[in-house]
Amino acid sequence: MSRQGGVDPMRPRASLRTAVVWEVLRDALERRVKAADTAVLDVLDTGGGTGNFAVPVARLGHRVTVVDPSPDALFALERRAAEAGVTERVSGVQGDAQGLLDVITPGSYDMVLCHGVLEYVDDPAEGVRHVAGALRPAGALSLLAAGRGGAVLARALAGHFAEAQHALGDPDGRWGAGDSLPRRFTAEELTRLVEEAGLRAASVHGVRVFADLVPGVLVDTEPGALEALLRLELAAAEDPGFHAVATQLHVLAERD
Repeated sequence: MSRQGGVDPMRPRASLRTAVVWEVLRDALERRVKAADTAVLDVLDTGGGTGNFAVPVARLGHRVTVVDPSPDALFALERRAAEAGVTERVSGVQGDAQGLLDVITPGSYDMVLCHGVLEYVDDPAEGVRHVAGALRPAGALSLLAAGRGGAVLARALAGHFAEAQHALGDPDGRWGAGDSLPRRFTAEELTRLVEEAGLRAASVHGVRVFADLVPGVLVDTEPGALEALLRLELAAAEDPGFHAVATQLHVLAERD
């Protein structure tokens, strides 16, 4: 992941949140292009919202279908794609992970993105099976979900020790009734979900290991701090020792 050239000056904090996932995703797309001997891949982004990943993927030249339950998000996606000049390569479909295979053609995508979806679906195992069902042979799944350990660490560092302990023992990794996320995962849980869906976990990365813990004033005011923190995030992402404290976990899974 050494090709990360720096921080997007227009969206520095967004770069910190997405750099690890984007590097893994871009490399996976390049490998799939070579393996399929085609310059244009068909990519499905389920729960893709306003196109945070769909539009950059389309700018690489690929066709992207975004499935999202929100009409407002799909409208914003259309506007964003137009502003980026990729309207002809991005299409939006209203739907969700539960009924995914009813709104797309199964087995027709080279890559599926499932980012921030499993936390909310009624049955995560079924959700992963649905996104896996959208893949072509040798296709790949980019799965991003909230990490259980990251929530425990964040609550403890904020001084909410009882909530941290609750999250530590809760089956869904929730810290209490006020928690906005229905569930969080460990790296082992996500790996098991993709394997049960017939995929192979090719890599696991920790996302936002440090970014959510470092004071914003330090990142914003210290010269070079943002770039240094980004490099640290990229370096720590592949180390399994940091997966247990990452805010999010990213699994790249492949269909053999």
